[in-house]
Amino acid sequence: MRALSLIAAAVLAVAAQAARADDTEPAWRASALALVPAGYVAGTAYRTEGSTGYLAVYPATSNDPKRPASAFAPRQALVVTLTANATRAMSAELKPRAEPDPDNDDNDFARLHAELAAKRATLPVGTEPCDLGAWSIDKDPGGLNVRAEPSVKARVLGTLPPPYRLKLGGAENTPEGGWLTEFRIIGFRDGWFLIEGAKPPGKDYEDEKRYPRNAPKPYAGRGWVASNKVGAAYANGATRMGGLFQAPFVDAEWVPAKRELGGEIDTDGGPKRIFACSGLWGLVESHDGVRGWWRALCSNQVTNCS
Repeated sequence: MRALSLIAAAVLAVAAQAARADDTEPAWRASALALVPAGYVAGTAYRTEGSTGYLAVYPATSNDPKRPASAFAPRQALVVTLTANATRAMSAELKPRAEPDPDNDDNDFARLHAELAAKRATLPVGTEPCDLGAWSIDKDPGGLNVRAEPSVKARVLGTLPPPYRLKLGGAENTPEGGWLTEFRIIGFRDGWFLIEGAKPPGKDYEDEKRYPRNAPKPYAGRGWVASNKVGAAYANGATRMGGLFQAPFVDAEWVPAKRELGGEIDTDGGPKRIFACSGLWGLVESHDGVRGWWRALCSNQVTNCS
């Protein structure tokens, strides 16, 4: 499964990513913040070469659900001229960023990212490629509509069942509200997720011999669902735990965020809301109201996605 390959990549890279996240910022970064152009937010000061510093910057709208950033977009950096002892910023200029990608170096994320970028041509025009696990949170007894286009006026192709509980002899680990219908998110556009591969709710977790033949069957083809009807669990994306990123990049600004029952977010539980996606990242809102990007979401309903 794609999710398993992502998690395997995460395990290989987590040590390097964690070390990078904990690196001490150079002395010049504090003074460079005053030079960040309007409309941008500073991230990590990722390199110092003599009297030149390089500061990651991303558009301030990167975590705006109406204008979410793209993990595939060209990037920029603030190239900072420093004092001779490299302790203070003197001037700065915004320039295209051509250095190796810190999100995808030395691990399988480079391959996964390239594969997703190549799939853009196979998706409807204007669709942002994504690869995330998710589930329907819609409790409407009639099910969640899967539409032919990202619009409430588009033709309904089928539905995804509401939470489902076996009437007799269900598994002991059945969620309190019943099993949710899982699927893959493969794209995003204008507040809608393009999905495919929906599975009968709970079938992967119940005894195959006892799973009812008359259990609700979801529309398993490709189609669009509204983003506010979608949920997921945090998975291990080999990034800094405990918070969210302002843009879908590991060197963007990072803000602490909390789980539903308190404590820093990790692979236990999921976000309060999912707004958008880009590549392997989801734009989410934590339960304490922080909005930002988390790399890797999954749809496992019985264990965490570490």
